[in-house]
Amino acid sequence: MSLHADAVRVLTAYQPADEHQQELRASFLTFLGANADAMTRECRPAHLTGSAIIVDAAGERVLLAFHGKAHMWLQMGGHCEPGDRALADVALREAREESGIATLTLLPDPVLLDRHAAPCSPYVEHHLDVMYVAIAPPDAVEQVSPESIRLGWFAPDEIPEPTDDAVRRLARAGTARVRAELAGR
Repeated sequence: MSLHADAVRVLTAYQPADEHQQELRASFLTFLGANADAMTRECRPAHLTGSAIIVDAAGERVLLAFHGKAHMWLQMGGHCEPGDRALADVALREAREESGIATLTLLPDPVLLDRHAAPCSPYVEHHLDVMYVAIAPPDAVEQVSPESIRLGWFAPDEIPEPTDDAVRRLARAGTARVRAELAGR
């Protein structure tokens, strides 16, 4: 299955929690239908990306990066690469690369979708981001990557500025998903 076909499969199966997420899902699927190259960073005026909020093993804190280009606290994530076979692979690869934690466990389904301004090129207006949750093991030791200035663990209601509402929503949704996973065990 191609990465494009996987994105269509993932977004078709995605169960939006509210009207805004339903609208994003529909617009992402429409964009995929109109753009065979939607998974590449060369696609204009937008392209799909994958990201993951890293949650500690207790489901209480999230690991964020103070991003070097955006100069704000963000989840780990980025562009699809030629070797990626699935959106989940993109999110997990980016989370591992940007956090330095090789032993993350990615939950299988996206938790949220987001459309945000793209800092990658003056010719690209938006990233259509499919957001996952990755769980860090209890003994995880993070390491700053070249893309970040620093990393930090934060409770969802204590995320520092500058950040944005999408990161706050993702932090709340991610910790809730991990706590639900823990309760179901």
